[in-house]
Amino acid sequence: MKLNVNDYTKGEIIKIIRQWTNLTQKEFAQQVGKSKRTIEDYEGDVTNYSIQFLKDISRKFGLEIIISKKR
Repeated sequence: MKLNVNDYTKGEIIKIIRQWTNLTQKEFAQQVGKSKRTIEDYEGDVTNYSIQFLKDISRKFGLEIIISKKR
């Protein structure tokens, strides 16, 4: 799966990745070492996550994340 992060909000990115993995919020949280509440907050754009977190989950689930400069 390739994901261009410029096309989505930060919350949408996490939700897309989670849904692509076929995991519930609770299962996804366990897989990435976060609480279910944290994943809910990420998906709801309530809390921001780091680029390192995005890199870690992309590596864990074999995703290619594309970050390009906006024109």
